[in-house]
Amino acid sequence: MSTQQPTIGSKAPAISLKNQDGKKVTLSSFKGKKVALFFYPKDMTSTCTVEACNLRDHYPELQQHGIEVIGISPDDEISHTKFVNKHELPYTLLADTEQKTLQDYGVWGEKSMYGRKYMGVIRTTFLIDEKGKIHDIIQKVEAKNHAAQILKSWGLK
Repeated sequence: MSTQQPTIGSKAPAISLKNQDGKKVTLSSFKGKKVALFFYPKDMTSTCTVEACNLRDHYPELQQHGIEVIGISPDDEISHTKFVNKHELPYTLLADTEQKTLQDYGVWGEKSMYGRKYMGVIRTTFLIDEKGKIHDIIQKVEAKNHAAQILKSWGLK
């Protein structure tokens, strides 16, 4: 049951979720800034950690180009806090425990591992421009090279 993904050029679906500190964060509060909104399956797992740390290591460069980084997974705030603290992540992680935003962005769907089917997050990054429109969608995320993919998509690399 994967829902329809928004398309490039369309308005990004609204977001209102709690971050790792339990504070409500809205996408509209980032209007006027570029946003790299990355959806990932689970805190503390190998590929998610590689992706999160790649974005951490290149965060100053992303910020220099005016790009805000926001991560979303179905994990709760407590899990996010541990993930942020363990890996010294400098950006916001949002908890979508009810998968509403994941469904709004069409990244909650059927996955398969070792022949077993289950519902989960389809790793995807949405690049949102200063006006709240979707500039690009990165569906083939390269965890260890993700910041470069983001910069390239914005024409900055």
